[in-house]
Amino acid sequence: MSNLAIFRIIAFLEGLSFILLLGIAMPLKYMYGMPMAVSVIGMIHGILFMVYCAYLIVILKEYTLRVPIGVRGFIAGLLPFGTFVFDGYIRKQKKVQE
Repeated sequence: MSNLAIFRIIAFLEGLSFILLLGIAMPLKYMYGMPMAVSVIGMIHGILFMVYCAYLIVILKEYTLRVPIGVRGFIAGLLPFGTFVFDGYIRKQKKVQE
């Protein structure tokens, strides 16, 4: 499995964990007084975000992509649905270089 394939899986999981955190865990905490979901999903999301950032660096080096693409990838990790959009963008950039 290539680093790009691994990165795409991590990006998907990171984006999904962010949506679960914002869409399910946060409402459970603040509307229903159930903070455990934020603790669990928040920790999973935090770990996935760190792994996402690490693999973003690996992809940038492996495919010799420019720093602004890395900045876009980092910002995408901070936005809901951002990693899904960045996945399409990075695949397009990879095809350009082949």
